Amino acid sequence: MNISFTEKQEKYIKSQVESGEFQNASEVVRNAIRMQLNYDNFKYEDIKAAIQEGMDSGVSDYTVLDIVKEQRAKYGK
Repeated sequence: MNISFTEKQEKYIKSQVESGEFQNASEVVRNAIRMQLNYDNFKYEDIKAAIQEGMDSGVSDYTVLDIVKEQRAKYGK
């Protein structure tokens, strides 16, 4: 497999190896992929939990207009 990196990415990878935290560039890349996979899984689990919380909370009298008004007030629009 051949992978191209930007100059900034190459500098980062090199700095990680030079710091002694990783033995080589492959370890840096594998770690980055592991972290991305964990992040993706965390996002999925977080969304799934939020959906379940919404479903468990029952029906609300809160309307879409209420939500829009609240958000406009919150962000000053």
